[in-house]
Amino acid sequence: MTGGFQPAWWCRGPHGQTLWARVIRRAPHVPLTRERLELPDGDYIDIDWTKNEQGPIVIILHGLEGSSASPYARGMLNAVMRRGWRGVVMHFRGCNGEPNRLARSYHSGDTGDFAYLIDAVKKREPFTPLAAIGFSLGGNVLLKWLGTTDTRAPLRAAVAISVPYQLSVAADRLQQGFSRLYQWHLMRSLRNTVSAKRRRMVLPIAIRDFSALRTLRDFDDNVTAPLHGFNNADHYYAVSSSWQYLGKIAVPTLLLHSRDDPFMTESAIPRADDLSDAVTFELSAHGGHVGFVSGRWPWKPRYWLEERIPAYLVQYL
Repeated sequence: MTGGFQPAWWCRGPHGQTLWARVIRRAPHVPLTRERLELPDGDYIDIDWTKNEQGPIVIILHGLEGSSASPYARGMLNAVMRRGWRGVVMHFRGCNGEPNRLARSYHSGDTGDFAYLIDAVKKREPFTPLAAIGFSLGGNVLLKWLGTTDTRAPLRAAVAISVPYQLSVAADRLQQGFSRLYQWHLMRSLRNTVSAKRRRMVLPIAIRDFSALRTLRDFDDNVTAPLHGFNNADHYYAVSSSWQYLGKIAVPTLLLHSRDDPFMTESAIPRADDLSDAVTFELSAHGGHVGFVSGRWPWKPRYWLEERIPAYLVQYL
């Protein structure tokens, strides 16, 4: 299905869209309350709640090395609050500003912590309507969980944006052209994160010099795979990619994607026969990666995702 997004005339091209939303945008101020959720394996995750205490709950899953401070997360929290809903960002392990307790971290196919959060919320409020939104890596986690949970998923609806449906394709794409800038930024963050953890504990990985890790595939081969029980990066990508689970999703789910996403190629875009009947796929010609910036003037931008996503969820919440 063709998406309804039209880019701003002053912010065209995949990199303009991507960089404006990530770098230039001033994230709205959203007061948050942090809660620490203890996990069965002795680790924890931090979750940040909006201040309002009533209404349906919308869980937001951030992207690689993101957090509740990411502009797209703050913007979506603000949009959720305007609808009278409660927003909550689940930080993946180690993305809350401090290292997590265990050697393991998080990855694109790790659905366990999200499932634990869902169960905890439903136990507290069994009759409160619940939805989830996933950005990029968080979208991959959400879709894999939906595809493996089928009709048992206690969500009214879900939305996933700019998902790397085939992780191997995304890893290769980030080694090409201008997209190497995004890889450089992500790799700097990932190296710093794992270096900080190594100063606190012994990690069961062979590599000693993290500066030698230049690409995302390098990192996944040498860090992600051994920390999380995969043979190598290719094994991790094959098991964790959400593409193979799209046909099993039973919860009403909206997928938003742009054809010019600089984190992927068109070969990674799902086809109609890859999707279950519960999935609505909207493909826009433009929008970049978690960009989708519109508006008449640059001093008054509009962020289309914060209009389209609540308009979809309101049907179910």
